[in-house]
Amino acid sequence: MRLLAWTIPAVVLVTASPAFAQSAPPRDEFFWLGEINKATVVINTDEGLLDKAMAPRLAAGVAKVIADGNQPGAKRPATVITFEPLLIKAAGEDVTLLHAGRSSQDMHATYRSAILRGDLLNLADQLNRTTATLVRLAGQYSATIVPNYTNGVAAQPNSYGHYLLGFAAGLDRDAQRIREAYKRVDRSSMGTTVLNGTSWPLNRERMAHYLGFNAIVDNAYDASQISSVDEPVETSAIVTSVALHTGSFIQDVMTQYAESRPWILLQEGGVNTYVSSAMPQKRNPGLLIRTRTDASTALAQAEGVVLEAHNLPPGMSDPKDVKANTEMIDSGIAALKGWQTVMNALVINPERALEELNSDWTASQEVADVLMRKYKLPFRVGHHFASNVVEYARQKDIKPLDFPYADAQRIYRETVAGTPYAGDLPMSEAEFRATLNPVSIVNNRATTGGPQPAEMARMLKEANARVAQQDRWIKESRAHIDGSLAKLDVDFDKVLGRSRGN
Repeated sequence: MRLLAWTIPAVVLVTASPAFAQSAPPRDEFFWLGEINKATVVINTDEGLLDKAMAPRLAAGVAKVIADGNQPGAKRPATVITFEPLLIKAAGEDVTLLHAGRSSQDMHATYRSAILRGDLLNLADQLNRTTATLVRLAGQYSATIVPNYTNGVAAQPNSYGHYLLGFAAGLDRDAQRIREAYKRVDRSSMGTTVLNGTSWPLNRERMAHYLGFNAIVDNAYDASQISSVDEPVETSAIVTSVALHTGSFIQDVMTQYAESRPWILLQEGGVNTYVSSAMPQKRNPGLLIRTRTDASTALAQAEGVVLEAHNLPPGMSDPKDVKANTEMIDSGIAALKGWQTVMNALVINPERALEELNSDWTASQEVADVLMRKYKLPFRVGHHFASNVVEYARQKDIKPLDFPYADAQRIYRETVAGTPYAGDLPMSEAEFRATLNPVSIVNNRATTGGPQPAEMARMLKEANARVAQQDRWIKESRAHIDGSLAKLDVDFDKVLGRSRGN
């Protein structure tokens, strides 16, 4: 149905609509209440629910309230009951005709979803920036061999790039969770009133379109009573996952600071480290500590949302607070920003990492693997042999590269004596030494998803593609919202009786 342009008195023409006020007002509760009222004017006028002769005056009142609220330092009411008196003052009691078929319940539920939707895109954006940094550095360090740890103990050699791609995979799952949650948040509650709809034939789908939503909350009871609680709770689970991934990485780096000769540290100075007030030798990892604190704060705030939603009858407002929920997401964003800063500040010493690998027996499992794969020795027998080698080496303080081949032969014979596998060690000295080489171990991995060069190249390509795809999704989602609101501005101005550019 075509919208008509209306001529209005000159006094109204000088009243600014949001498009003529300050650029880019914050998309807070006040902003969305204004957009809802603009959309109501347009839709109800167009569909015969509002007197077309009255519409320009009411639209002018809405425009004035929005323009006044956009002034520097102006109050921006955040509730229907504090916003409506301003409308009445600007346009008279007739303006309450806009409230036909509406309630603070569906209006508040709608702006909460709209704000949470924007916050999720902000979280997705920073998550993708941090992931992109991890992937970029994974490529840079794909051939850098370092120790990895399990149960807090050096376990096996690995490519540092492969390690970083592991964290990038975790963050990609967080990105997936954001996209999935976004679909459920990106739904309009407008037109459901309190909980059972209205006798007014409101066009809920058109309202959703103008506000940039891709769908409506179908069930009117669900809209403000159930769904509006589910949305922040689901978001809290995403923030929790982001914070756990952040904290896990930070703690892994932090353990190096307890070592006298770490293989990975922060570049000293600036915001990265600070000196002790008493001990001149100390360089405290302030950036790591602050980022871990941000992650802990995010966890605490996310858990708070769950606790607020616990044991509530439907529809209560406890976990719906916009400010608290935005702060929760912002804390997750802060943790991710810190993580990104940490990544750009890391200094890795490959020689020291290799030295640590060669100072312990992190390659010993490879001995058992080769004996089984090449010489058909049962893994447990080979594992027992390798364990005996490690035990003997530690008793004698012998490093892997210095271990005498003759002792390896002797220990093997003793290990398999009296078994069906009795005999000499089938590995030559050269093969035995190559099996203990951390670099060879990493490069010779054959498993899909391993750190070997071919798999690293594949995973890096796919990880970069996922980052690019997520970036497109974020931009397209924001563009959809912006485009919908721009269309609303155009149609609202038609009701006001002016066109863009006047």
